[in-house]
Amino acid sequence: QVQLVESGGGLVQPGGSLRLSCAADKDIFSFDVLGWYRQAPGKQREVVALITPGGDENYADSVKGRFTISRDSAKNTVILQMNSLHPEDTAVYLCYGTRIALAYWGQGTQVTVSS
Repeated sequence: QVQLVESGGGLVQPGGSLRLSCAADKDIFSFDVLGWYRQAPGKQREVVALITPGGDENYADSVKGRFTISRDSAKNTVILQMNSLHPEDTAVYLCYGTRIALAYWGQGTQVTVSS
C-alpha cells in the first residue's frame, strides 16, 4: 500500500501564489510518475502537472508558465509551486502517483482563488 498526503492548500487572491506538497511513504523515485490533478465543482478531473523519475515534466496548457512541479528527495515530497493564480484555478488538487502498475491518489487539498 502507498500513501500520498497533500498539504498547502487554502484561500488566495487572484494573482497570488500557493505551494502544495505531497508526501509519499515510499521513495519518490520508485514511482513511474508523480504529480497533480485537480477537480473543480461540476467538472471532470484533469491533469495539472506530472514528473517522471528522470525529471521529465508535463503541464496542462492552462498552467504552463505559472505552475512548476519539483521534487524534494530528502523529504520524499513532490511540490507544486503555483504562481499568478486565477479564479479558474479553484479546485480540489489531488496528488497522484503510479507504482508497479497501480495508481494511487491523495485525499486532496482545496485551493480557492477569490478576492
